[in-house]
Amino acid sequence: MKRVIAMLMALCMAASLAGCGSTQTASSAPASSQAASQAASEADTGAEYAATETADVVIIGAGGAGLSAASEATANGAEKVIILEVTGKTGGSLNYTNGSMACAESVIQKEDGVEDSQESFVQDILKNGSDFGGKPNEAMVREFVAEDINAFQWLWDNGLSEYTFNTDKDGKRAVFAPEHALYSIPRTYKTKAKDPANYKSAAHEVMDKVVKANDKIEIVYNTKAIELLANEQGQVLSVVGEDQNTGDLTRFDASKGIIVATGGYSANSKLMGKYAENGADYLIGGPATADGNGLLLMQKVGAALNEESMSYIPTFPMGLESADNPTTGTIASTYTWKAGGIVVNQNGERFVNECESNPSVREVALEEQPGAVQYDIYTDKILEDLRANKGSGMYDLMFGSEDSMGHHVLQEASSLEELAEKIGVPAENLIATVDAYNQSVEEGGTDEFGRSYDDSRDTYKLAVNKIEGDHFYAVPLHALCVMTLGGITTNEQMQVLDESGNAIPGLYAAGEVVGGIWGKFVSGGTGVMGPITFGRIAAQNVMKGELATGYTVKAASNLLDEELFVKEKPASESLFDMSSATLTDGDYTATVDGQEGPMTVAVTIADGKIASVEVTENKETEAIAGPALEKVPAAIVESNSLDVDGVAGATLSSNRIKKAVAQCLEQAAG
Repeated sequence: MKRVIAMLMALCMAASLAGCGSTQTASSAPASSQAASQAASEADTGAEYAATETADVVIIGAGGAGLSAASEATANGAEKVIILEVTGKTGGSLNYTNGSMACAESVIQKEDGVEDSQESFVQDILKNGSDFGGKPNEAMVREFVAEDINAFQWLWDNGLSEYTFNTDKDGKRAVFAPEHALYSIPRTYKTKAKDPANYKSAAHEVMDKVVKANDKIEIVYNTKAIELLANEQGQVLSVVGEDQNTGDLTRFDASKGIIVATGGYSANSKLMGKYAENGADYLIGGPATADGNGLLLMQKVGAALNEESMSYIPTFPMGLESADNPTTGTIASTYTWKAGGIVVNQNGERFVNECESNPSVREVALEEQPGAVQYDIYTDKILEDLRANKGSGMYDLMFGSEDSMGHHVLQEASSLEELAEKIGVPAENLIATVDAYNQSVEEGGTDEFGRSYDDSRDTYKLAVNKIEGDHFYAVPLHALCVMTLGGITTNEQMQVLDESGNAIPGLYAAGEVVGGIWGKFVSGGTGVMGPITFGRIAAQNVMKGELATGYTVKAASNLLDEELFVKEKPASESLFDMSSATLTDGDYTATVDGQEGPMTVAVTIADGKIASVEVTENKETEAIAGPALEKVPAAIVESNSLDVDGVAGATLSSNRIKKAVAQCLEQAAG
């Protein structure tokens, strides 16, 4: 397979980029598909394609942008749309978020009597994105807001209206979302999927049903786009897809255009480390497929990378490290600072006003700390007051019991010296920090970070306590990245631009892969509605656009280093050395920490080899983990080894299975 890919790329480099493909006859295809074949290069480079398929529009990625673009393309006249999806499931990042949505002048606001305006929405987004020197693109923001109302109405008309939404104290469904800087008007909408086993967000659930019911849309799963191809007119209308199971190559030709919707780079620690000081230390909170490969894919046909936006990597200052993978995490917080706790860095020193109401301030402060990690420091009394003031919901869920998801990181000690040793910070620094903090509490004023200790109370200050007592606690929390805001450059029609500002004929992009739209931070609900809305805009313009001719395709001058996209070998693959092991026949079981609870795996050894692997108990998210639960055990048995590939999009579940099997093998070797 590597030989085939190398040959393909070498031939494409040697030949003019105007032609890199093979001839396809499509007598049984619709006229638009025949046009796609004719639009593709006539030159036969010798590439070994298992097949060639044609469509009006080819979309790379079945996330929010890809799904909405596919539906909108057919609504604007496309007879056939093909979506290439690297995993076995649609949704992309929507599989990792509850999916807050935002819209101004929405049907919900009108029904609930909330007055809003699109201009207010625009100004709020620009203001939020401008924090800490961010530079949002006002023209793109205005395009989003104008189309967002149509996108939200489309979701509403296709079933979103049947969902139950969270409400405020007055029963209104348009709410404020404190996980981001607050809007000036409540325009965020929160609801849950009806089928939580298969969907995390309602937006994904609605779009998935719409797309799968549309016979003009075909989703090709487990297929990774590895190259974009231009024809003799300089039109980028073909993409080479690699089957992730067989390695076979298929060329997909479009007659109208290609929309790249591959997502961001929040799962690529190397790439984040290149553009952010401590980016390599950020926990990954989204899909493992968010590796940024779409950026390089487009750069190779000339796409301009918005370099400034690549450093726009927002994080949550509340990342809980996974029990089975130190590079990944989930959103969690003790919120103990609301009742008197503090946060310190690896030097044992405070660095921010823990009660700051603007989360962007706390986000940036944590990103600048060594290792992008903080330790929440608190006591029994602080926790008691947090619970008394009804602020302990997340704490009790994530840390409150021995079987809770975050219990593995919780540290308890009878003194600050002991606590400092357990979390690895200088004891003298931690003690000095606590002494200074306690003195501020006694004085009752405002400290150097802007935290006040008076009698006022609000959402961020439920109680004031010193850090003292018989029991001291610490919880390490990391900067957690679930999305990125950098990427390639497009115009308002979502046409991909080259370094001279020219549109590359046939090539469009939407979603996180596009950079420089929002500034340094996103506003509540735009992380979901942004890709959905821009996917629609891209599709509308693909279908009405005229393909330019005579364009010369060439690679961008600042290609990202290929090494940034080389994934390190998962640690789970070296958990057990089969080459020198002697295994005793028998049945063995092992239990490891899973996503929502324990995972138990049973292994049978026969004739000194792995005869069977079965996941007997798990609480993984079925919609994501399903393929891994089926394929990884079978691959381990077939190869008699743990050195097998995980399932794309289900990396964590794949690694948990391997870890449990490794423990069984250790028993068998013991």
